[in-house]
Amino acid sequence: MHQTCTRNDLLRFIYRETTVSENLAIREALSEDLLLREAYQDLYGGYSQLPKATFSPAPAVVRNILHYSATTAFERQF
Repeated sequence: MHQTCTRNDLLRFIYRETTVSENLAIREALSEDLLLREAYQDLYGGYSQLPKATFSPAPAVVRNILHYSATTAFERQF
């Protein structure tokens, strides 16, 4: 049984959200299907042009989380 890859599958593959078995199936499909490979290249081209966002919480937020964690951990001991 040969399953067809969708554009959604390709996006999940690009964002590394696929399982090992899905990776193998998608790689095989890409090597065999020229139209699928072209769709992948189009999607990957768009992905590579997106800005790479990184998020860092404010130091106060981290302190609040650590304080809350320490407080609740202490309360659970009693």
